[in-house]
Amino acid sequence: MARILITSALPYINGIKHLGNLVGSQLPADLYARYMRGRGHEVLFLCATDEHGTPAELAAAKAGEPVADYCRRMHGVQEDIARRFGLSFDHFGRSSSPQNHRLTQHFAGRLADNGYIREVSERQVYSRADGRFLPDRYIVGTCPNCGYENARGDQCENCTKQLDPVDLIDPRSAISGSTDLEVRETKHLYLRQSALRDELDRWIDSKTDWPLLTTSIAKKWLHDGDGLQDRGITRDLDWGIPVKRGDRDWPGMEGKVFYVWFDAPIEYIGCAAEWAEATGNDWERWWRTDRGADDVRYVQFMGKDNVPFHTLSFPATLIGSGEPWKLVDHLKSFNYLNFDGGQFSTSQGRGVFQDQALEILPADYWRWWLLSHAPEGSDSEFTWENFQVSANKDLADVLGNFVSRVTKFCRSRFGETIPEGGAWGEAEQALAESLTTRIRAYERQMEAMEVRKSAAELRAIWVAGNEYLQSAAPWAVFKEDPARAAMQVRLGLNLMRLYAVLSAPFIPDAAERILAALGCDDRGWPDDVAGALDTLAPGHAFTVPEPLFAKITDEQREDWQARFSGRRD
Repeated sequence: MARILITSALPYINGIKHLGNLVGSQLPADLYARYMRGRGHEVLFLCATDEHGTPAELAAAKAGEPVADYCRRMHGVQEDIARRFGLSFDHFGRSSSPQNHRLTQHFAGRLADNGYIREVSERQVYSRADGRFLPDRYIVGTCPNCGYENARGDQCENCTKQLDPVDLIDPRSAISGSTDLEVRETKHLYLRQSALRDELDRWIDSKTDWPLLTTSIAKKWLHDGDGLQDRGITRDLDWGIPVKRGDRDWPGMEGKVFYVWFDAPIEYIGCAAEWAEATGNDWERWWRTDRGADDVRYVQFMGKDNVPFHTLSFPATLIGSGEPWKLVDHLKSFNYLNFDGGQFSTSQGRGVFQDQALEILPADYWRWWLLSHAPEGSDSEFTWENFQVSANKDLADVLGNFVSRVTKFCRSRFGETIPEGGAWGEAEQALAESLTTRIRAYERQMEAMEVRKSAAELRAIWVAGNEYLQSAAPWAVFKEDPARAAMQVRLGLNLMRLYAVLSAPFIPDAAERILAALGCDDRGWPDDVAGALDTLAPGHAFTVPEPLFAKITDEQREDWQARFSGRRD
């Protein structure tokens, strides 16, 4: 049994996220966590809300709430939505936690002691109207690269180019809209990433199984232009983790906080400490190689925009501390999911947001479509037409229809208990052999975190059962050979259990409904497929479930297309 640590990118606290955020990190991480638990491994799956920085302050101001109250409330909202989407976090923490405060200040102190922090006097934008320095995200303007008029001071959301506030054309305050800005001098701390470039380069080169997307982004940041740059880790903000050198004050840094991109990844460790405090577990055995984490496999999931911080900045923090912290073993990155001819955008309110999705359909519809269309090799696009076709064909016609036909036919001919009689023939043996091949392929794809290929294998396994049922035709066989029909139906009911076990990582609610209908809590993985197809014995009672999936009608699709085509205010 392996020990597997899984983290997904932390969602910002500023509102409810769209479906692109879900498929870019949390959902595939949950898929992997559920699969690995199903195989019997010890899993710790962590996530948290990212609560510091400009997005939190701006969102709280817009909501008319103190920022701490806003973050507390929105953490509850995001945690509830995650639960309703079936995200099986072992802990869903908060980057504002006391544990993360202590760890962030600890790392800053260690980095300073080891010579990886330098103090820099720099010129920063100051808003006279607002009476404060404006950190990068407090400044918006026109992107000099693509001309997008609402680019932020740290990154253009439209073209993803990293920016500096002084690069923006016609900059203005994101707080007041004022253009009465000037540049003043202030002091900040910088992480000397450049001093760790060679060590980071060697470490990334050792990750031969990482997705090309991950390594190409990391290498670009390491070597393009002037190479890896030192990065500011403090900001002139009120909300955040106060700048300290461990438990000591940091002269000259009074009133400043650590930059959100410094403290947010540290919350992965902080989240484990929160979990341990709540459960009585030992978090250090997951994170410190001198306390047992040397045998942990650590896997991260995130969108491509987060890759530089998790392949360079966060590892630089861990390595530069000089302490035996666990580094990521595999970083699974994703491209973008676009929406119906455009881009999902939280700031612009474009696309289907997670709460809206759950209002119109249960989570399994969304989980299946998003995972089976995950943007791995390239960007992918959500369209209502494709969503309707996939849900109707895959979920309703293939899986749902199989469950309905088997259970209803058995009830009508043999009652609501698994019938006895008959023995396997060539067709059943061939099915078992075919399923064995496909299930082993499914396992390989899941272990490799090939999400779309895993979904395709799972669908093929569902199809194999339908094809067997159609070819065997127990409804016709029953007239002349009831015992053989009984065997075919018994096999079909065992296939249902097998499908529930295999499908649980993708569609956990439907899997639980299948197992409940079968009156079966046996979730044993099918290492021996032939044996798994004989798990439920004659005489075992079952019930006919309600349809697993209702088809999406053209009228529903058209209504949703109209409802979600505009801006969400």
